[in-house]
Parts: sequence; C-alpha cells; structure tokens
Amino acid sequence: MTPISRIPFRTAADLRKVTAWATGLAHGGVFILAMMLAALPGLAAEEKTLIVLGDSLTSGYGLPRADGFVAQLQDRLTSAGLPVRVIGASVAGETAGGLADRLAWVLDGQPQIDGAIVATGANDMLRALPAEGLAPPLTSIMTTLTEREIPVLLAGMRAPDNYGAAYVRRFVGTYRAMAEQYDAVFYPFLLEGVAGVGPLNQTDGIHPNAQGIAEILERMEPSLTQLLSRMMADKPSA
Repeated sequence: MTPISRIPFRTAADLRKVTAWATGLAHGGVFILAMMLAALPGLAAEEKTLIVLGDSLTSGYGLPRADGFVAQLQDRLTSAGLPVRVIGASVAGETAGGLADRLAWVLDGQPQIDGAIVATGANDMLRALPAEGLAPPLTSIMTTLTEREIPVLLAGMRAPDNYGAAYVRRFVGTYRAMAEQYDAVFYPFLLEGVAGVGPLNQTDGIHPNAQGIAEILERMEPSLTQLLSRMMADKPSA
C-alpha cells in the first residue's frame, strides 16, 4: 500500500485514490479527508449538503436534539473542518415503503443534496413484514437517488434469529444486493456494537442513547469517509 505522504493531492482523481487508503483506517479517516481537501481547495470551496434518511434510530428519538444522530454527525464534520451541512429527514416509525413514498418530495424541497445516508428498514423488521417486501421500496429509494446523481451510504439492518434462518438471510441480503446494484457505500448493520448493549441504549432497549449514537458514528467512520470523498470528488468544481 502506498504511504499517504507519497500520494500527490492535485486532482479529484487523486482524492478518490487516497480515500481508499483513508477508509482502511479504523479511525481518523474523516480528519485525513479534511487534510486532503485543504490541499485541494478547489474541491472544498463549496459547502456540501448531506441528508440523513431513516427512522427513529436516526431521528433523535428520545434524545435532546444535541445528542441525536444528525447533531453528533454535524459536530464531527465541523470539528474535522469539513464544509458539510447535515440535514435530518428521518421519521420515527416509518418503514422503507414510507420513505420511498416521500423521498422525491423531500429532495425537491432542498436546493442542493450532495450525499445521502439511507438507514431504513428497522420498522419493517419489527413489524415482521415479509422479507421479500423490503426490496421494492429500497429499489425505489436507490433508483431515485441514483437518477439524481446523489452518492449514497446504505446502512443495513438485521433481523433476530427467532424470525427463522430464511427470513434473516433474505432480509439482510437485500441490503447488500442493493448496495452492489447501485454502487453505494455499504455499512452492513447500523447498530453494530450497540444493539443489545445496555449502557449504549435508552431504557426501551431499542433506541441508542447519546453514547450509543457516538459509538455508531465511530464505527461508521470508514464508510462515512468513503461517502464524503464521493461527495467532494464526483462533481469537482475544477
């Protein structure tokens, strides 16, 4: 692997190349990306907008606004010096079908969207909706975002083993298939390291508390770095 110090940061293509190095790190990728952008001021001149599309897990359910997913993500990006504004568009209780139905309306209401985090499907699982019913709304969501040339980080969800092996396999596999089909950045399980960990969840045992949100973002950082690089580099200003 080429050391980061030997890669010249002159063009958007250089940024994409070095991001492969940065995303291989467990931590610090966002800060490395910020340093790369500082070396490529033309790419970072314009503020980018990142929208979060999901349900109560990313809407800040049960938390002060400052402790929610969107606020903590914004704090991390701002602290890293990245010119990214995070918009929250998650709706508690919503299924993947609900997001698919409202997505065009949400996007049309924003002057500019440069990237999206899609984290939906938890309520489909909790309601034990048919596993095969997840693919059509996810296809609609990913198609809409792809047609608008919006890079996507798709965060998956898992179903408990007591749903049966066939259900779990089909439900989980749908996310990976969608990520591959639409060339999305893929984070397999939104609640990795948080689900079932008492100190990281609210009293309902389902929704992350402030510490849980921080843990999610920490674990998601390599994938987030990859998404941010696509947002910065796919449509360079020069």
